[in-house]
Amino acid sequence: MKAINRNPRRSEEPIWWSLFGAGGSWFAMLTPITVLLVGILVPLGVIDADALSYERMQSVAGGWIGKGVIAGSIILPLWHAMHRIHHGIHDLGVHAGLTGKVACYGFAALVSVVTLGLLLQGPV
Repeated sequence: MKAINRNPRRSEEPIWWSLFGAGGSWFAMLTPITVLLVGILVPLGVIDADALSYERMQSVAGGWIGKGVIAGSIILPLWHAMHRIHHGIHDLGVHAGLTGKVACYGFAALVSVVTLGLLLQGPV
């Protein structure tokens, strides 16, 4: 009779997969809206170009909600991309192991910290 392992090894994979999913979802939901607004509706004149003026966007980006959207738009898709790169390299037969994991996720963490630091230091 086979013994049941009552203390299975814990994995950090759920953390990386949830950041991957959040980044993919964020990008999939916000990118089409951005393209529609900036790339189609403003050039066609459906939305007044003054609605997206520099001064107006700067005031939006200066608030907490704007900073949150900026942070999410940079950080979450970056984690998504780095997770995809990490697993893509593995799929190509390059088994980088811990080095690849540290390189990919370390880069995403570094950019995330820098982004948050820049956004929290003051006005955009």
